[in-house]
Amino acid sequence: MSTINFAVREINFKIVYYGPGLSGKTTNLKQIYEQVPAESKGEMVSLATEDERTLFFDFLPLDLGKVNGFKTRFHLYTVPGQVFYNSSRKLILRGVDGVVFVADSAPDRLRANAESLRNLRENLQEYNLRLADVPTVIQVNKRDLPDALPMEMINAVLNPDGRFQVFEAVASEFKGVFEPLRAVATMVLEKLAQKA
Repeated sequence: MSTINFAVREINFKIVYYGPGLSGKTTNLKQIYEQVPAESKGEMVSLATEDERTLFFDFLPLDLGKVNGFKTRFHLYTVPGQVFYNSSRKLILRGVDGVVFVADSAPDRLRANAESLRNLRENLQEYNLRLADVPTVIQVNKRDLPDALPMEMINAVLNPDGRFQVFEAVASEFKGVFEPLRAVATMVLEKLAQKA
């Protein structure tokens, strides 16, 4: 749910990186943070307990323009990947405007990807949202693995109806990192424009 700060003429959006544990959500945020110029980003914050970590930061995008004279500011969050942190995942989804679902290409992670996507749907329902109503893209990470699953197999499980834009990535090498963020940010802005 975007918020408007009239004092500084900004519209704030929340983008959540969601996916199974160790799929590369944190790597994505760290890579983006490193690439965004210092004057356009806030501080990266890590909320850590003994067993879990959530990262977030905000930035002013450089090339997405203004909306009705307002600057746009995106707040990026990761969720803990492990299922036993579901209450944290749910809380982080509150007020979400867009989702980058980070899938893992490793052969033994296909089920974890599917379970995490199902969990995302369930947690959105807690806020009376359907995944179809939230701008969402899928980033298939770790494409450099020698035994990476074929894209056709991953799509058959995560995107059987072709609803989502899908991006291949090697986040650790900054390949395919900005493209899904740019795509979901554009979808969020288009959705806002439709409401106006």
